[in-house]
Amino acid sequence: MVENASDSNRLPQASQSLRLFLCGDVMTGRGIDQILLHPCNPKLHEPYVRNAGDYVNLAELVNGPIPRQVDDRYIWGDAMAEFERYQPDVRIINLETSVTTRSDYWKEKGIHYRMNPKNVGCLQAAKIDCCVLANNHVLDWGYKGLTQTLDALQSAGLKCSGAGENLSQAREPVIMEVGEKGRVIVLSYALPTSGVPDSWQACSNRAGVNFLEALSPQAVERISKQVRSVKQPNDIVVFSIHWGGNWGYEISDEQIEFAHSLIERAGVDVIHGHSSHHVKGLEVYLGKLILYGCGDFINDYEGISGHDSYRGDLALMYFLDMDPESGNLLGFKLVPLQMKRFQLVYPSCKDVDWIDEVLNRECRRFGLSLNLESGKAIALKLE
Repeated sequence: MVENASDSNRLPQASQSLRLFLCGDVMTGRGIDQILLHPCNPKLHEPYVRNAGDYVNLAELVNGPIPRQVDDRYIWGDAMAEFERYQPDVRIINLETSVTTRSDYWKEKGIHYRMNPKNVGCLQAAKIDCCVLANNHVLDWGYKGLTQTLDALQSAGLKCSGAGENLSQAREPVIMEVGEKGRVIVLSYALPTSGVPDSWQACSNRAGVNFLEALSPQAVERISKQVRSVKQPNDIVVFSIHWGGNWGYEISDEQIEFAHSLIERAGVDVIHGHSSHHVKGLEVYLGKLILYGCGDFINDYEGISGHDSYRGDLALMYFLDMDPESGNLLGFKLVPLQMKRFQLVYPSCKDVDWIDEVLNRECRRFGLSLNLESGKAIALKLE
């Protein structure tokens, strides 16, 4: 996109509508951490890679040299111009890494992500408001690593949802005031289908993540009670959920039924689904948006081969305009980006056409069509 985009690239934002930014997994650990100002000890405990710097080297073999000691804005690249263009009121990410220098890793897992707490400025640079932590990497470096993660994010002024020192903290919703427009409430859960160990479940006397054992009617009822206890007029409730595997476009009937039930019975306005390494289909149900899989946004997978047909290097920025009074979706734009040299950049026209085609194919089952507009934004036409 060019700096001076036409009005067609802007969401039709009414004066009192509330604009959200959502994305999928933001993994600023391992190789990404190594190019930031304060890298962790690069030692890893993986079967094949023992040094986080090797992920930088692998990426350089694909797309060329990557600078080291980069500033906090570097990894966001062209996303920064899009933040400036769309000016979201609230920015929510799934932060899929520990923020710690701890060395006592979770031995039952084969992959461990961590970013030095001194590098948390890379999240502040993008003005992130809320970090979802209910995922399968937040405890990679143990309970003390989780404590350091929570402390580092809190000290940086970032709100956290979905993990805590006990069950009460892990379940506690994040509530963000948006001036006179209303509030945004974020609830975050993780399912075992996304690779979260059962032992990571937060309990009354144990730290962990907000764990959802199954997509059951009982779970919907429990979530409904929680929403009713906190939701007020002009509140937008975002339900963020880490579910399903990393690859594959399938969306199960169980996931669809659960998402519909959250909207019908629990008062949820947006379903923010993630875990898949690539974008999946989306749905508008009773005026509410369901993102079944947002795909990865930032990671160090650039030099890793396998599953190339899914194009996990392509990322999406999701910009939503919401009506605080009804909680309904008013407007919706997607901005495609690509991870290259550990930085988000604008993809080629060919790649934008590819992701537009895939999205339309996957959304067809939900009766949706998306339109590729000038400037490479993808818009959803709402009836």
